Amino acid sequence: MNWYQSLSWLEILFGTLFLLLYGSYAYRIKRLAQYFKQGPQWLWIKFIIRSVYMLLLLIAVLGPSFGAMKKEIKTVGKDIFLLVDLSASMNVRDVAPSRLEKIKYELTQAVPAFNADRVGLILFTSEALVQCPLTFDLEALLLYTRLLNTNQASATGTNYEPALQLALQKFEANPDSGNISPKARLITLISDGENFGEDVRVTLQRLRNQQIKVFTLGIGTETGDFVPEGQNFKKDRNGQQVTSRLNDEPLREIARRTNGSYFEITNDKNEMDELVRAVNLVEGETQEAKTIDITANKYMYPLFLALILIVADVLITVNVIKI
Repeated sequence: MNWYQSLSWLEILFGTLFLLLYGSYAYRIKRLAQYFKQGPQWLWIKFIIRSVYMLLLLIAVLGPSFGAMKKEIKTVGKDIFLLVDLSASMNVRDVAPSRLEKIKYELTQAVPAFNADRVGLILFTSEALVQCPLTFDLEALLLYTRLLNTNQASATGTNYEPALQLALQKFEANPDSGNISPKARLITLISDGENFGEDVRVTLQRLRNQQIKVFTLGIGTETGDFVPEGQNFKKDRNGQQVTSRLNDEPLREIARRTNGSYFEITNDKNEMDELVRAVNLVEGETQEAKTIDITANKYMYPLFLALILIVADVLITVNVIKI
């Protein structure tokens, strides 16, 4: 039998306190019973019941593990980079509560559903930076997505070129520990489609040559809304409030040129689930398959027995001393 946790000073302290306090109580009751010339037999029955369920609770906390079984572990060799637009237009509220807040929520649902070995996160406006490198630790990645804010990037326009180039460089660097590159390398580009940068066709051709598909996700509406700036709205040189609308054309073009697909989130539809399914349909190459011995934490058995004894202790009342 194995244990998930070792016996620490905390368990020893509580066990010792229980024995000292209950022992002191039992001694006083015994003295009182002797004074009335009675035998405290029921006291010892209660003491045994309570000692047993305290021991069972301690065992449950330590986590007994037994019953080894075999499990096959496979790595499918699929890496995904998430490219998230953090330009000021992502604060527009035409998709409630805002475009960026909606994306943050959707990513917390989508990332665990991806059939991938590693997922990374790149933030961009007119520049790009790696917020989280490719990692197996999806919980760490989700922490970064929950903290996304347009203040993390420079307050300039949107340019897809730096973000796509950075993702390509990270794929080409191949930080994996092995010598075999994953067969499936994917990019998911999330933006409202307002691209004010340079032509990305050369980079898209390089991605296509390396069989790196780009799935694009547009968020926003055709009517759009004003771009927030502080407590007011952003204005142009003429003093007019700036309106941001979903521009799906560049996103569709990026997906088409890399054999990917375009998806959309508006007030009327949400195609995040379709994006996840499309990503998962891309087959990765099985790089390694091995069988390992695993054991399961069987804490529920001693815990269940302890609960039965606790209920019995509460329901069964006895008169230790009759006066």
